[in-house]
Amino acid sequence: MGKTIAVANQKGGVGKTTTSINLAASLAELGKKVLVIDTDPQGNTTSGLGIDKNNLDNTLYELMLGECSISDCIYQGAMEGVQVIPANVNLAAAEIELIGVEKKEYILKDEVDYIKEDYDYIIIDCPPSLNMLTINSMTTADSVLVPIQCEYYALEGLSQLIHTINLVKERLNPDLYMEGVVFTMYDARTNLSMQVVENVKQNLNQKVYNTLIPRNIRLAEAPSFGLPINLYDSKSAGAEAYKNLAQEVIENN
Repeated sequence: MGKTIAVANQKGGVGKTTTSINLAASLAELGKKVLVIDTDPQGNTTSGLGIDKNNLDNTLYELMLGECSISDCIYQGAMEGVQVIPANVNLAAAEIELIGVEKKEYILKDEVDYIKEDYDYIIIDCPPSLNMLTINSMTTADSVLVPIQCEYYALEGLSQLIHTINLVKERLNPDLYMEGVVFTMYDARTNLSMQVVENVKQNLNQKVYNTLIPRNIRLAEAPSFGLPINLYDSKSAGAEAYKNLAQEVIENN
């Protein structure tokens, strides 16, 4: 039975896309079969996994509107063992086009149920806002993984996200739970990074992953080549960190 994890945080720039791409690739490297669903109209996860987002017949947009089947919009990613349901800017219109559609919160879940058994893990990269696409992701998911940047305002907005997760759990998906928090852009040279980690651990009644994702130049470069970090630079600190995170996720299952 596949496990579906939504990677969510309504703050932008916290490493959601980086985490979605590289956690998926690291799970695949550990022998798991992974599907990545890009629900962000920016489509950065799609291009970060080597797919030309502007040159596709079928994407998540067509799937949400019922214009293609789920098997029509699954593409092979840059790495063996990773497949992708891509997104591009068209997806931004889905919210408006779905107004008035019955049970629109469950469109993605109903489709994913057809293929869930084919994968060990399904990773959903959520957009940086609490909208219809995020709600669809959370009704589809078993759990929510929250990347938090090691910066002063890390906790800001987190209570709102937890509130949203609890609302979805209460009204739409009673089995949803918080997978945990993963720290990104960690800089061991600064006291601030360490303080943020301690602060969150003290104030948050949630699982916090032991793996800290470092601020790493190779990690930042990899997406522009359409490659996950373990293909771009397997010896980098970033590749090592995501491999450790994947290991923790598997143990957590």
